[in-house]
Amino acid sequence: AFDRVANEGVLFNHAYVSSPSCTPSRNAILTGQYHWRLGPGASLWSTLDPSTPVFPLLLEQAGYQIGQYRKSWGPGSLEGWEKEPAGQKYPDGFETFLAGWDSTKPFCFWLGSWDPHRPYEVGTGVQSGMDLEKIRLFGCFPDDPVVRSDVADYYYEVQRFDTLVMTAIRSLEKIGQLKNTIIVVTGDNGMPFPRCKANLYDPGTRMPLAIRWGSGIRYPGRIVDDFISTTDIAPTFLELAGVEIPEVMTGKSLVTLLRSKKDGIIEPGQRGYVLHGKERHVPGQEGHMGGYPSRAIRNHDFLYVRNFKPDRWPAGTPDHGKAFMPHFWLADCDNGPTKTYMVENRDRDDHHRLLYELSFGKRPAEELYDCRKDPGQLVNLADDPAYAEIKESLAAQLMEQLELTADPRVIGGGDKFDEYPYLGGGPRHPSEE
Repeated sequence: AFDRVANEGVLFNHAYVSSPSCTPSRNAILTGQYHWRLGPGASLWSTLDPSTPVFPLLLEQAGYQIGQYRKSWGPGSLEGWEKEPAGQKYPDGFETFLAGWDSTKPFCFWLGSWDPHRPYEVGTGVQSGMDLEKIRLFGCFPDDPVVRSDVADYYYEVQRFDTLVMTAIRSLEKIGQLKNTIIVVTGDNGMPFPRCKANLYDPGTRMPLAIRWGSGIRYPGRIVDDFISTTDIAPTFLELAGVEIPEVMTGKSLVTLLRSKKDGIIEPGQRGYVLHGKERHVPGQEGHMGGYPSRAIRNHDFLYVRNFKPDRWPAGTPDHGKAFMPHFWLADCDNGPTKTYMVENRDRDDHHRLLYELSFGKRPAEELYDCRKDPGQLVNLADDPAYAEIKESLAAQLMEQLELTADPRVIGGGDKFDEYPYLGGGPRHPSEE
């Protein structure tokens, strides 16, 4: 399904989330704003101010029939909201929504999924016929059959989501509406593995993104290399629907890119970089409810990361006995076979220790990666004199943009992110599960 949407539409090679964490990432998509502008909505298992504009409800006000399936807003509490931000829930799926659709109205449907969120049924990837030898691993993963099988199980659930999307496409074809429907397929955070989800490196923040729009895309099959933020989706929908884009939205409409004839970089002066960041994912620290606040700027050549509290644990404390939340264990990383393998084998040799530290060890205040030489973003060059000028330039650019977008971590009041209520659970040490 994804390949079909890309081939019949536009594939965006450099699409990034605002935050590599479920609730703030989907908040950013719904609101068209960087998550750090959303108060408690910048964190997992949180709330969102009911006065915040969200694109589905704006479309509903403009006459659209709206609905959703499975994961849209959340997890958290919608106290104060009269309606779900993404519209009425349809537990039986998109086909049920279409069956009750008033064909005199345009519609907007959010097709969410629990796939590929953990936990996985161990071995499903192999059982489905995947060859573990052909699995491609990120450089931050140890190469072991346990890890390969875990990644295969992840792939299995990705394929299951792809099947869900294809079913929806065929439903649109069946009623003759595919040509009239804009389809956007993307994700909300990276794979739930060490140094991926809840991290500001590409495996946590870079998303697949393909958009199909029937005859609206006159030159389909193009591949665009401009940097895209998933905050750009909301203003895109609103512009195409003829709905006024709220001033608070920081995202930029993609309509120009969709209508272009070009491949590659289309708007170099406007889309040469992207911003993302992280506030509290899970309260996994010692002695307080805070997270691991950080921000990053990514361009075609470099990734620069600013860690505001380098004394904290990037993935949460490894000592579950000291965790502020009882027995939370490396809590920003979902439990699973790869995490367990990396912890249990961390002292096997220098290589395993290095990989463990990259995922779970403490990090300096600044990180800089040369993505041309180090696409896996494993070698921090922040202290390399040869890169000092580049680091200074990117740091200044990041801080300027964070100030322009009213990030409390830069303009003041950032500590409030650590104090907002947390309404969920988290990964606990296996001995305490």
